[in-house]
Amino acid sequence: MALVPGSPEEANDLLTGSPEKTCLLDGSDSSDVDQGLLDDLELNPFDGLPYSSRFYELLKQREKLPVWKSKYVFLESLLDNQIVVVSGGAKSGRSSQIPQWCAEFCLSVNNRHGTVVCTQVQRQTAVWLAMRVADELDVNIGHEVGYVVPFENCCTNDTVLRYCTDEMLLREMMSNPLLSNYGVIIIDDVYELSVSTDVLLAFLRDILLARPELKVVIISPPGLSSKIVSYYGNVPLVEVESAYSAEVVYTSAIQRGYFHAALRLLFEIHHTQEEGDVVVFLACEQEIKEAHDLIQQEALQRNPTLDALLPIPLYPHQSLPQYLPYEGLDYGSKDPRRKVVLTTSLGETLVWMSDIHFVIDVGVERRKVYNTRIRAESLITQPISRIRAEMRKQVLGTCPTGKVFCLYTEEFAEKDMKPFLTPKVEESNLTSMVLFLKRMDIAGLGHCEFINRPDPESLMQALEDLDYLAALDNDGNLSEFGIIMSEFPLDPQLSKSILAACEFDCVDEMLTLAAMVTAPNCFLDSAQEGDVTKPGDRRKFLHPAGDHFTLINIYREYETMKISNASEYDIERWCQDHGLNHTALEMARVIRAELLDTMKRIELPVSDPAFGSDENIMNIKKSLLSGYFMQIARDVDGLGNYIMLTHKQVGQLHPHSGYCLNQNLPEWVLFHEFSVVERSCIRIASEISPDLFMQLVPQYYFSNLPPSESKELLQKALDASAPPAPQDDDCEDDVETEDEEQEQRCSVQ
Repeated sequence: MALVPGSPEEANDLLTGSPEKTCLLDGSDSSDVDQGLLDDLELNPFDGLPYSSRFYELLKQREKLPVWKSKYVFLESLLDNQIVVVSGGAKSGRSSQIPQWCAEFCLSVNNRHGTVVCTQVQRQTAVWLAMRVADELDVNIGHEVGYVVPFENCCTNDTVLRYCTDEMLLREMMSNPLLSNYGVIIIDDVYELSVSTDVLLAFLRDILLARPELKVVIISPPGLSSKIVSYYGNVPLVEVESAYSAEVVYTSAIQRGYFHAALRLLFEIHHTQEEGDVVVFLACEQEIKEAHDLIQQEALQRNPTLDALLPIPLYPHQSLPQYLPYEGLDYGSKDPRRKVVLTTSLGETLVWMSDIHFVIDVGVERRKVYNTRIRAESLITQPISRIRAEMRKQVLGTCPTGKVFCLYTEEFAEKDMKPFLTPKVEESNLTSMVLFLKRMDIAGLGHCEFINRPDPESLMQALEDLDYLAALDNDGNLSEFGIIMSEFPLDPQLSKSILAACEFDCVDEMLTLAAMVTAPNCFLDSAQEGDVTKPGDRRKFLHPAGDHFTLINIYREYETMKISNASEYDIERWCQDHGLNHTALEMARVIRAELLDTMKRIELPVSDPAFGSDENIMNIKKSLLSGYFMQIARDVDGLGNYIMLTHKQVGQLHPHSGYCLNQNLPEWVLFHEFSVVERSCIRIASEISPDLFMQLVPQYYFSNLPPSESKELLQKALDASAPPAPQDDDCEDDVETEDEEQEQRCSVQ
């Protein structure tokens, strides 16, 4: 029977798996299988193989999810409309089931309009969901289902469903503006209101007009769905019923003591011997680590009649393999230990366990907020939003005996909690976003209306910074430099330093340095806290030129270990002995390889290694100054109090800086990062000379600096290095020489 597109018969066909849409098993792969038995087996339409017993086991679990009741309604809406908004809470199955249904939809039409992509804000969530969905669909990860996250691609050309971070989908748009490879685009984690998500939502409105066959699905929590429906012009809304029925217990207002109150409550729950695992939502990574250590200490003094507690830390930027083994504890034999998941906001989408009976929510979080005035990020503690508080309650799922302990009052929730999170476009450095928008303007998609208004001051600063970096031409469009800079998945300043390294013949070293500063911190916590007194510690890597060069030393030593075919155990032991993070160094290798591929793809020169010579060190400093001339500081009192050149904020070097270890503080430093957390802190600093700075800084940037003692000292250095006044006979020749020098300098800037 021929089915009419969009008819109920076709929707039903997608749900039941009609033989007309089922792939056939290749006979060459089943020569030893009885043909009659094959006829009785149900075949997987994604790979043409018979389903395993695990598929049916997981199918029973999937059918119990709240979102499953909305499957028919969703598929009918998808067939009849170009865009659908799905409203559902945490643990409803929305992020795992809806992409599967969309993949079935694309498969039913033989991928005529493309495959399926589903975006996530966190890379860990994208990887875990891809692995979970591959398991549920009974296929291999990296084939029919895969993921693409920064510096890691686990997909093939035959991948039907891919999970990716929103920033990776934006990068794909630079080469494929209309995303023509996809028939269905799913935007998840909209409630996070990230910069990349806001840009995607804006661009999709134009892409939908250019591609009438494209389907877009936007998944949001209930509180935000009406805003999205209105933003896209009153599109259909599919509401998933909430199934959680947990008891919510509010406590008296707890402010500074919420951390210890949460741990006391955890131990009280454990001593009652009530069954079930616990999720504790804390404010930041530091609290996760402290709680993990305290729980382990408590285990040493526990009552022998009680089972042990198993703390599971979920850090926002932790590598997924570090906590993925815990997933196996949720299947098979019952583990006697009570699992305690310690997390921040990440856990709202990544807590997988089905035996959770208790949730403890401290009600506050620490967020990074970019301050345009001081060009630095501050870490502020503030109440979570009401939409986030509601999602944390839903982590219990359908547990009938679950309890949610909110360490705040209902009055606090109503008066002090905002309805939604503050959009990231209002509190982030927007330089990378503006560079991307300028790049997309070349493709005709640069003008878009955001669902959340970006901070005007941050936008102006981003345009100013890109102008200083020579990424814009005189008309405000992207220059040739800017186009090349946008090819790198890096901060624009770091991209500019790599381009400058092409001229200064130190590309090999700059790629290593770029990888090390982009990867997670390579030093373990003990090293960060200054515990570097034992022999054989990281002092052997310190370089007199500064922290940037120390990082190059560390990478080179690690790479030597890898090339020498040392065992993985020996490499990890070597990292531990020197206070280094093995996962971070391995990530740096991956990042460097991708950056090298980018250099070759756009045909930029790559120099031979020359690290160690005086000329090479000077060239690296010149390359760094070409991108980071806006991040210069001077020690104003000889005691390590550095004042920023662009403003009057004072900061100190991070304790793990090589200068702090040797008690040898330079007067002028170029730094990679300045943040205001517990104190104003400068990370990754290297000494520079005023003469070198004045040689490479754009003069119009220097003239725009506010008056200060540091600026006067730099001007004196410039005047002192200026050549004497020329004689009349040589005046014309000197002017020509000066013009040539100025032209050479501009070629770098």
